[in-house]
Amino acid sequence: MSRTALIHFKVIGKVQGVSFRYYTQKEASSLGLTGWCHNHPDESVEGVAFGQEPKVDKFRQYLSEGPSAASVQKVEYVKETYDPDEQTRTELLKGITEGFHVRRFGQSESIVKNGPKH
Repeated sequence: MSRTALIHFKVIGKVQGVSFRYYTQKEASSLGLTGWCHNHPDESVEGVAFGQEPKVDKFRQYLSEGPSAASVQKVEYVKETYDPDEQTRTELLKGITEGFHVRRFGQSESIVKNGPKH
């Protein structure tokens, strides 16, 4: 079995107002990752993803491209760790134990349940 990976990421570019968080949640969920993301006040999207290393690697590829309406300039990895201990997972995942959640900046509850509003 492969090792686990946990990444704390920040995606910079035209990533707000283009359903980036919704598609990030959809991609992470399809890969079976646990985590969260939110719009950051500096107009980036920030988040944390945890799962099997090959799945996290596929997620990294998604983050570098984003959905078609987005324009990703770069992805910063604030923290990357492999086979993280429980304390690190709890701290970075902010208590999430399953699923991938979209949140508001500074709040812990999920806000997106049904996809983007058109």
